[in-house]
Amino acid sequence: MSDILPHVVRQPKQPTKNPALLVLLHGYGSNELDLFSFADELPDNLLIISLRAPYEMGNGAYAWYAINLDSENNKFSDLVQARESMQKIATTIDSLKTQYATNQNNTFLLGFSQGAILSYALSFNFPNKIEHIIALSGYLNTELLPEKSNQKISTDYYISHGSVDQVIPVDWARKACPFLDSKEIKNEYSEYPVGHGVAPQNFFSFKKWIENRL
Repeated sequence: MSDILPHVVRQPKQPTKNPALLVLLHGYGSNELDLFSFADELPDNLLIISLRAPYEMGNGAYAWYAINLDSENNKFSDLVQARESMQKIATTIDSLKTQYATNQNNTFLLGFSQGAILSYALSFNFPNKIEHIIALSGYLNTELLPEKSNQKISTDYYISHGSVDQVIPVDWARKACPFLDSKEIKNEYSEYPVGHGVAPQNFFSFKKWIENRL
């Protein structure tokens, strides 16, 4: 089925009936093997699946949507492609939940950079499809959120960012918490003295966050 995105799988290291599912969404210009590199360090009873974005950039690089520059070098995102990717991610997650008989009430979505932006967006456009969002080095793009939603969102969010990130300014990331707080949505935010990447202490922090929800 063409809507199911290519992916790599790490089965639970210990036999687990109806395991919790952790889905990984890589950043712009990367691929499904990037975040998958730390899958072995995550809890043994998790089913971990890393998805590949649909837009090919060449040399093993993929994007969830195009980022273009105008004549003033201002970046803007292709929101049509972003919404198409979001739909494909949602469809793929539904398929994977069924295929692997996962715990229907305990799904994690971890995104880095562009993957984090889509993780936020998906959690609002498909309310409560995902129980736990881990948004690393991304931001909440309100242009991708539904115009109105009356549904109470019970998802909780782990958010982290590098304080010297030159790709996505930390000020953008900091806006997520007040937005989530205003909707009484649980969230936890931390910053690390790094650029556009995940510091070791950041990794151990979100690993513990995941463990506390298994």
